[in-house]
Amino acid sequence: MATPDFVLSLREKIGTAPLPLVGVTAIVFKDEKVLIGRRADNGSWQPVSGIVDPGEEPADAVVRECLEEAGVTVRVTRLAHVQQVPRIVYDNGDQVDYLDLVFRADWVSGEPHPADGEVTEVGWYGLGELVEVEQSHVRKIALAIAEDDPASFAGGR
Repeated sequence: MATPDFVLSLREKIGTAPLPLVGVTAIVFKDEKVLIGRRADNGSWQPVSGIVDPGEEPADAVVRECLEEAGVTVRVTRLAHVQQVPRIVYDNGDQVDYLDLVFRADWVSGEPHPADGEVTEVGWYGLGELVEVEQSHVRKIALAIAEDDPASFAGGR
C-alpha cells in the first residue's frame, strides 16, 4: 500500500506543510539473518517500515507492515530504538517529520516476497551481507540484535 488514506485526507487540508507522523521499523530476525528489502520508490535496501494508522498500536503496525510488504508473519519482542528522523521533503513537496519506533521481531512463518509492490526484492541476509544498507539502518539492526537490552533513545536525556 502506498500513502495511507488518512495522510491523503490530511494533505487535502494542509497541503505540503510539515506533517508529524509515527513510523515503525521492523528489525526481523530468523536464525542469524535479518529481513531486508529493496524499496520500489528509491531502490534503497532497508528493513520493513511503515506508518502507524490512527488508533493502531505500534507493535501491531509492525506485524501488519511485515505481512503487507514482505508476506511474513512476525512476533514483536521488544522496542529497540526511538528517534526523530530529520524532516523529509518528498519530490511532490510534501514535508514529513517521522517519529521512528524501531522494534525487534522474530520470524514466525511465511517466505519473504514482494507482497504489495512497496519492495521489489526482499529476503534474509547475514549481517556481513549488508553492504548496500545505509548506515542509519545498520545502526538500527545493531541496536536490535541483543534480545534483552533496554531501548535506545536518540537525543538528550
